[in-house]
Amino acid sequence: MAQINASWHPERLAARLPFLTVRTALTRATRRFFESRGYTEVETPYAVPAPGEEVHLRALATTALAPVEHGEPAIPLWLATSPEFAMKRLLVAGSGPIFQLARVWRDELPSPLHGREFTMLEWYRPGADLSALMDETEAYLREVLPAVLPGRDVAIDQPFERLTVAEAFARYARADLLGTAEDAAGLARSANATLREGETWEDLFFRLLLEHVEPRIGRARPTFLTHWPVAQAALARRDPAEPRQALRFELYLGGIELANAFEELADPGEQRARFLADRERRAAGHANDMGGRDWPLDEDFLAALQHGLPPCAGIALGFDRLVMLASGAISIDQVQWL
Repeated sequence: MAQINASWHPERLAARLPFLTVRTALTRATRRFFESRGYTEVETPYAVPAPGEEVHLRALATTALAPVEHGEPAIPLWLATSPEFAMKRLLVAGSGPIFQLARVWRDELPSPLHGREFTMLEWYRPGADLSALMDETEAYLREVLPAVLPGRDVAIDQPFERLTVAEAFARYARADLLGTAEDAAGLARSANATLREGETWEDLFFRLLLEHVEPRIGRARPTFLTHWPVAQAALARRDPAEPRQALRFELYLGGIELANAFEELADPGEQRARFLADRERRAAGHANDMGGRDWPLDEDFLAALQHGLPPCAGIALGFDRLVMLASGAISIDQVQWL
């Protein structure tokens, strides 16, 4: 009998076909949902001059041929980690509500929930706030997912839980999160935890989140974890009612972190300051060594914000993970064609 090559064989596709059939149906249902709500499907570039300033994401580098007058042999580019900046430029230009099933890349080790190349569903609605976006996300998931997720015993046909990060830390870690903001020792005392050598407030925040909060949410029903500490604001507006918080949510479903969403920051000055702070952290080697390569500040995006981003909310949802939830797959490679 001929030996089966471990990296490729037709039987590998045959084993995935039941999950891929669900993927095809889910893709069609997604387009129907957004088109019925007046969204326009868009496509934005995959190779970009600047892939964003998120400290904890590693980008994959590529190059393009340069014109002779450019004076250099090649133009450095990066594979997009998200279509967010490009889609927001379209919002500034007057696109109205838009969505995209975008291929994205992140240089991380593969795991059951992670791949270097995967599909992100992103959508943005002008005029929407965080609450309206949660309503729409809930409606979308009820539209495209089965009432009970196969193999996970999570019911979709019931109200989703909405829980602030501060409430979750108080409930599950017995910690005063906002009262100890940026104070690592204070947060450790509040949570009755031992602060590890060299552990920062952010490090401890994520340790408590992973150990105490995430295992207890999104299990019996989906959970929106909302109003993140402003240190975790990324591209989200500060909460005007509580400036220590940002208008951000993550969605947890069936033990999976499925989506990340913001009421979008439109202030170009504050966005520039956040970008510069993130660049300093990355240059210092914090969690994201790019092998000596870096990209320029995305002045094109900042210029778009200066022109005027309309009030809006947007969300990035891991489409491969959604297919896993809909099909009962246990690994992301089961729901990808290759």
